[in-house]
Amino acid sequence: MKRPAVPIAVIAVSALLVGLLVYGVAGGGTSTTLDDAVKAGERPAAPAADVARPLLDGGEARLSDYRGKVVVLNFWASWCEPCRAEAPVLQAAQERLERAGAGTVLGATHTDATADSKDFEEELGLEFPSVRDVDLELFRAFGGTGVPETHVIDREGRVVALSRGQVSEGFLTD
Repeated sequence: MKRPAVPIAVIAVSALLVGLLVYGVAGGGTSTTLDDAVKAGERPAAPAADVARPLLDGGEARLSDYRGKVVVLNFWASWCEPCRAEAPVLQAAQERLERAGAGTVLGATHTDATADSKDFEEELGLEFPSVRDVDLELFRAFGGTGVPETHVIDREGRVVALSRGQVSEGFLTD
């Protein structure tokens, strides 16, 4: 009696898939996420450094525009309560960076209407520039998971610290 070819093909394909799965798990290699790289002491280049985003106050900005300066990139939204709570800490960091001529805090709005973003900045007295990340291209490039998120970028354009959540004064001064 002749065996059907379909079950043999299914068994062969299944065995191949299991083999690939085992190979993938065993040879997982080094993670490429910003989080893992920074945690390991690496200083990965800031992603999307040349992506232009419109500034809330007009014009546009790119991370590469700030090369030679420290940038504290903060993703925020007017509807986000932790963003509201950390805003004074970010404004204080902006004042320190500006006084020293060392850099800037750069906000990036996350799924926020322009008018709401401007009202948020005015209400909280925020004086640092903010870009509108309208299509979330910048957020995705940084592996964004939610707001607030903050990435510290050094003078060479490398990510040296990050926080996925509300930042404290200690995070920005340590």
